[in-house]
Amino acid sequence: MKANFKSYILSLLAILLCFSTYGQSKSSRKDRKSKVNDTKTSRLFIEGQKHLMLEDYDKAYFYFQKARELSPEEPAINFKLAEVYLKANKVESALEYGMKAVEADPENKYYNLMMAEVYTKQRQPLKAAAIIENLMSTSEENQNYILDLASLYLNAGENDKALEALDKAEEFYGVAEPLTAQKQRIYLRKNNLAKAIEEGQKLIEAHPGNSQYVLSLVEIYFNNGKTNEALETINNSLKTYPNQPELQMAAYALHKDLGNLETAEELILNAYANPDLDGMIKAQSFAEILQEIKTERRDSLLDQLEALMLESNANDGSVQTVIGDRKLFNGHKAEALEYYKRAIAIKPENPQVFQGVITIMFETAGDFTEIEKYTSMAVDEFPERAEFWFFDGTAKSALKKNEEAEESLLKSLEINENKNKQLTMLVNGQLGDVYHNLGKEEKAFEKYEKVLADNPNDEHVLNNYAYYLSLSKKNLEKAKSMSEKLVKRFPKNATYLDTHAWVLFQMQDYENAKKYMELALENQETPSAIMLEHYGDILYHLGNKNEAIAYWKKAEGGDETTDLLNRKIKDQKYYD
Repeated sequence: MKANFKSYILSLLAILLCFSTYGQSKSSRKDRKSKVNDTKTSRLFIEGQKHLMLEDYDKAYFYFQKARELSPEEPAINFKLAEVYLKANKVESALEYGMKAVEADPENKYYNLMMAEVYTKQRQPLKAAAIIENLMSTSEENQNYILDLASLYLNAGENDKALEALDKAEEFYGVAEPLTAQKQRIYLRKNNLAKAIEEGQKLIEAHPGNSQYVLSLVEIYFNNGKTNEALETINNSLKTYPNQPELQMAAYALHKDLGNLETAEELILNAYANPDLDGMIKAQSFAEILQEIKTERRDSLLDQLEALMLESNANDGSVQTVIGDRKLFNGHKAEALEYYKRAIAIKPENPQVFQGVITIMFETAGDFTEIEKYTSMAVDEFPERAEFWFFDGTAKSALKKNEEAEESLLKSLEINENKNKQLTMLVNGQLGDVYHNLGKEEKAFEKYEKVLADNPNDEHVLNNYAYYLSLSKKNLEKAKSMSEKLVKRFPKNATYLDTHAWVLFQMQDYENAKKYMELALENQETPSAIMLEHYGDILYHLGNKNEAIAYWKKAEGGDETTDLLNRKIKDQKYYD
């Protein structure tokens, strides 16, 4: 109910007229003084109005107040001061000056609207309503304030008066959804279901073929236990306007609720076959069916629905996503990954899809260059998601982009702010690896210690911390304690067995080192080159030189072997 720009102009004209010049006749000294006073007031008012329009309220107040000092009873000036106070949320002062304006010019519509706004801000809706009622009674031009009046009565809890106002609004504007919805809410609040239904039917009749209005009435029927009436309403609309897949979906849900499964399935298949039904709606209902108990009937229906979605909505990201969900649900990770990738290619807007793609690729030991492609996209699309920065840092670490990895991991910690403690531990564990790769050993060990302080059984940190301590030949008893804990818990994990064997090797316990390395080789389908080299080193120290050389040769050309391997083979001698 704020006064519009037109009100500014009218007020400005009013004050200018008040301060207009007097003719050409000779004036008395008193008249001349009054004329000068009026001119000053007019200039101050215009200056205040200018600053008010520029939203410089302090200057506007200054000029209006100066104008009021010259003409304290002028209603336009008091009105403008009230407006400035209202914008500053000083409602009591706005009320004082607004009342002065109305007292001086009680017929001015804009002054009255200002007072209605003041009373509304004071949470006195009935006083504001009385002003609007009075304005509407004085002029046909003011009938457009009927919605404001209805809103005020609603805020005051005067439901009957609000209904009366909404009925008048309907006469003024015609049958419209916002008015009908509000009336229905009031009727339902008053437990008058019949009237709420009547309003819904009236809206449907006024807008035939609009499925949303039908669905609104169906919802009222269903929420009040009138499923048959809801179905009848849908069927009546479909008879006249059959191409309404949203109504077919609603009928499907109702028949399913009644246990009419064959009818329900026929309806949903017809709806899915219609390209006019939004892909998002199809995907949502598909996801709901996917959550049901697995049966042959359910799977058969899902097969048909999946085919229909791909036929008419293949370019919808939500459709590709939900089919990917089904593949993942059934354990087909590779197929799920392809659907998720298509969803991202269509529109990269769903963080859960990125999460699915990245997680599956990590779990299936995918190409880290491709993984980094998706982690980079994820942090670009969702820079506020700490987990994506963690994934990005992990991928970059695997690609030996350690400086970039450090940057992404630190960004993850910054965003997370320890809100997710599990994520914090994962990031710190990965940072430990990155710092070790960067040659920052102390920082690496510091990060590992942080993780173990929160979770003494963190497998990743126990293994890497123990291994890196063994490489640096530092605190070997600590390293042994950590690796020993792992092999007791996971006696067939080749990686942990290898680490424990190497710790024992550095402690010169070659017999036990050999025992655990042999277990590692037994439990590794394809032993890594570094494992083969390590076993050769152990054999050499046990006096089995020929066997040692044979294993060194097996390791030759493999990944992650030491720089000394070729020299060992050439000189047939162990080098540390």
